[in-house]
Amino acid sequence: MKPKALFICVHNSARSQMAEAWTNALCGHLIGAESAGLEPGKLNVFAIKAMAEVGIDISQRPTKSVFDMYRQGRTFRYVISVCEEGAAEKCPVFPAPAIRLHWNVPDPAAEKGNDDAKLSRARAVRDLLKAEVLKWKAELGGSNAGRTP
Repeated sequence: MKPKALFICVHNSARSQMAEAWTNALCGHLIGAESAGLEPGKLNVFAIKAMAEVGIDISQRPTKSVFDMYRQGRTFRYVISVCEEGAAEKCPVFPAPAIRLHWNVPDPAAEKGNDDAKLSRARAVRDLLKAEVLKWKAELGGSNAGRTP
């Protein structure tokens, strides 16, 4: 059984969704990924578009609550927060034993410009998350990642 990772951010609308999708696309043979948020919102349309540009469809992914997953007794080997350092106090914590990681990722929803600027920001976040996942994949390849949960 593959170990599991949970990506968390505030709304589960962009960053954690993109990180989940990249992890499953690039590391699915090593680890299974899910995502959740403190206050689940609506999927960010620009995150959907940015991921579609690289052939990954997240448009039908539901947003999920960290608290619901905890109440269900879900366990994860890795819990990775993908919030900005400055917003760390808002970033949720999954209250169960796990290896905790933090990736400092800007919120694409913070972009206040026009649609082109919002899509550009979502692309930058998409590319940053891909780089983080690839770096993590290299680390997992040499670890005991195959142990569960």
